[in-house]
Amino acid sequence: MEREVQILELKQNVFEANKVNADTVRADSQAKKQLMINVMSSPGSGKTTTLVRTIKDLQPDIRVAVMECDIDASVDAETIAKAGARSIQLHTGGMCHMDAQMTQQGLDQMGTDDLDLIFIENVGNLVCPAEFDTGAALNITILSVPEGDDKPAKYPLVYEVSDLVLINKIDALPVFDFRKDYVESCIHELNPDAKIIYVSSKTGEGFEEWTNWLKEKVAAVKAGQVLTGRMIEILAAEAH
Repeated sequence: MEREVQILELKQNVFEANKVNADTVRADSQAKKQLMINVMSSPGSGKTTTLVRTIKDLQPDIRVAVMECDIDASVDAETIAKAGARSIQLHTGGMCHMDAQMTQQGLDQMGTDDLDLIFIENVGNLVCPAEFDTGAALNITILSVPEGDDKPAKYPLVYEVSDLVLINKIDALPVFDFRKDYVESCIHELNPDAKIIYVSSKTGEGFEEWTNWLKEKVAAVKAGQVLTGRMIEILAAEAH
């Protein structure tokens, strides 16, 4: 007798459970009037270097902490600590992304009551991190000039869910064939509302615009505004 085949949609169940956790993390951050930003990029884009300069530009006016997420090692968390910010290293156990449960564990261990701004430096990967809501209010992606201007075309989702794209290492523009008009067109075709800022974490060029954007968002959260980022909007639309 032929048996009935059962199908269990595991991925769907994982995403549903993660959404519940993410909403809880976000609600807690909102209650504390803290801004949490998820930072995504490929390895070597300059995430940690960018955060180090950002921390130095914002502190002591804005109290910053960073959750460093890697498969192994603690190099980045040590670098952030030397820059004067609170940091914690999260090892993902081989997973190529952060999820909301990991975020909650990191927040609980690090302690957040006296913070204004928390960065999640996600695992270096342009695919998996874009699929999981970490509980952050906003998402940004860092694209470095040496990576090439074709990354938004090749890895669209990470740009679709980002509220801002930092194009880093612009001091290297004279060396690489990087088409600014092309990359901007690709990003805005995927995400018309994405803000694009060109920076160099080496020279500091463009950082005033970047840190002013951060100060504006932190002030909005402190004033009680609930920020609804691009990823939250997409997930809400998919739910309906």
